[in-house]
Order: sequence, then structure tokens, then C-alpha cells
Amino acid sequence: MGESLRWQRDASTLLLSGELDRDTLLSLWQQRDTLIKDVQTINVAALERVDTAGLALLVHLREIARAQGITPCFSGISDKLQSLITLYNLQQIIVSADKNA
Repeated sequence: MGESLRWQRDASTLLLSGELDRDTLLSLWQQRDTLIKDVQTINVAALERVDTAGLALLVHLREIARAQGITPCFSGISDKLQSLITLYNLQQIIVSADKNA
């Protein structure tokens, strides 16, 4: 258990850093509805580790935003995270903003 999970809002971007896993995601989960409000981009570039629970939370954040009328893109997806996304066949859900740029 090294890193913890940190986040900050920068206009319409939610920046996540540290480790997003089952041991660190509780505080983000508890604030998810207010944190994701009006977010258009979820920046995951500074995440050092994401496990399946963390990936599930990313999917859930996207769905909360969609319920609010916004479909956020993800930026800074690492090769490891992309492998996890592909493994669970979530390429249509976790869409990279970097590919659209």
C-alpha cells in the first residue's frame, strides 16, 4: 500500500492521481455525484495503478455524468490501463479523448 488516491477539479476536467484500487477508492466513491457534475474530461494520466475495482468506478463515473447529460472522455490512458479496458471489452465505454485530438 504505497500511494493513495488524489483528485482535483480543473474547470470541466477531473484529474485523478495515485492509485485507483479497491483499497483507495472509497473516498472518491462517497463524493462521486458532486465530483463528476459538469465534468467533460476525466484525466487519468497521473494514475500509477488501476485495478478492476478502479476500472469499475471509472465506468460508474461516466454513467453518472451521462445521467446528467454529459458523456465524458478520458485522457492520459496508460498502456496498462488500456490493456485492462481491452481485457474487459470496455473500449466503447472508456473512450480516449487523446484519440479524438
